[in-house]
Amino acid sequence: MKASVLTLGCKANQAESATIEANLFSKGFEIVGLTEMPDICIINTCTVTSKSDYQSRQLIRRANRAGARVFVTGCYSELNKDAVYSMDGVEDIIENSNKYRIISMITGFPVDITLSYEHISKSRLFVKVQDGCNYSCSYCTIPKARGKSKSIEVGTVIDHIDKASGIYNEVVLTGIHLGTYGYDLHPKTKLSYLVKTILNKTKIKRIRLSSLEINEIDEAFLELLYDVRVCNHLHIPLQSGNDRVLRLMRRNYTSGTFIKGIENIIKKHPEISIGSDIIAGFPTETDEEFRNTYNLLHSMPFSYLHVFPFSKRPGTLASTMAPDIDHSTKDMRVGAVIALGKRKKTDYMKQQIGQTLDSLIEEVDGDGTCTGITRNYLRVRAVVKSPEVKSVACVRIDGYTDEALLGHQ
Repeated sequence: MKASVLTLGCKANQAESATIEANLFSKGFEIVGLTEMPDICIINTCTVTSKSDYQSRQLIRRANRAGARVFVTGCYSELNKDAVYSMDGVEDIIENSNKYRIISMITGFPVDITLSYEHISKSRLFVKVQDGCNYSCSYCTIPKARGKSKSIEVGTVIDHIDKASGIYNEVVLTGIHLGTYGYDLHPKTKLSYLVKTILNKTKIKRIRLSSLEINEIDEAFLELLYDVRVCNHLHIPLQSGNDRVLRLMRRNYTSGTFIKGIENIIKKHPEISIGSDIIAGFPTETDEEFRNTYNLLHSMPFSYLHVFPFSKRPGTLASTMAPDIDHSTKDMRVGAVIALGKRKKTDYMKQQIGQTLDSLIEEVDGDGTCTGITRNYLRVRAVVKSPEVKSVACVRIDGYTDEALLGHQ
């Protein structure tokens, strides 16, 4: 029987979908793309923006046209059950709180969250160690869709990574609010303890962290970054560089504490790659406040920026704030930050010329040219001897293009 798993949104969704795929594969299912006419299609949806909502509905319609039995899960279907059930072809919606129930529904067997997905070509192992969020940012519906923060036991995480360490060279620890890992466990623990335990008890060569908040990066965590197995890369959302807007967003830091936190990281790890998220055009944001954000971004040593126009989410506090920012102003602000992010990425790539970087190979072309990802989260195109997907090669950096470093082994 053929099954297709389609995924939108965050790395936590990607990790969940990989677990679903691995369980289906272990029970004899053939994992295929939607164009290969699957018997079953599972759609893991996202609702972080109105565009994500549209893409989720679009995938459901495509799966129905392909003639598959359609099962829907994820944050969009969690918050829009009636609308999803009204769509043609939807057989069932599986709630976020028990997402893996879909495996038992289809196979009749219980889920194993420690399976690896070596049957497909993904080069990195995404492991979801935390779900849910205890915060209440005014623009976000994810706490409603995912519930309170819940952590996976340390032993289960170790078991998963240990089983996969002979197949993968990099594990990506993911979560909805990763920095709160362990707060709900008994005894209470922290993300730094989990990472330290992974270093001590597994042989995985690279550990990468998904998004963390600035006030969750403590000295114990910064010490772990000195270990070569922990990738010198952090993603730390800013969202706004203006304190009034940050208060409206219900973010629990100020621009000043954010700056001090980044400066402390750079002081200890000067070559680290730091990326950030920005929301442009938040309701009531003035031109001057946007310039404050732009100037802060310009002054910070970011290696890349992800920028999003404010998207009104039904039921959130921000959706009631007025005045809203017109589309043309939002587009202008988004464009300005995107251009700044490109310049910062170019500046960071220039700093890599002449260095030798470990590159995890993700794709291999017929002529031996590889595409990989470095420890500091840069794409690299290089000619490598005897290349294999998932292997790590030492690459000498010779130059760069708009999208990737260029080098050779």
